[in-house]
Amino acid sequence: MARHDWHILKDEGALILARRLPARFDVAATAVIEGGAVLRKSRIASQVRQDMWRSLQNLRGFAPVVRVAERGEDLEITAGGMVAGRFPKFETEACIRALLDSQDHRARWVRFAREGER
Repeated sequence: MARHDWHILKDEGALILARRLPARFDVAATAVIEGGAVLRKSRIASQVRQDMWRSLQNLRGFAPVVRVAERGEDLEITAGGMVAGRFPKFETEACIRALLDSQDHRARWVRFAREGER
């Protein structure tokens, strides 16, 4: 999928990356990267979106949404999205939460976001 097919919204220190507008969270999980406020939000959002899509690509009607916001020195990531139709909400949230809690994924996201620092 081409990069230009994604909507990027910026609002008061936050960035939202969404496939469809208006962006909505039918399912979501949140994580905080301590000291992450210096990282490029767009690069973190893209990496989280890609990994979330890989985990949930078989969820019919799923459209990813990622919100990355500064919270003081930290970076708060809310990942999830919209789902057209019925879906197993608890299992889907658990899958997203496991992704956000993965130390390997977090290390890669931070490394990728630092490469883009200017």
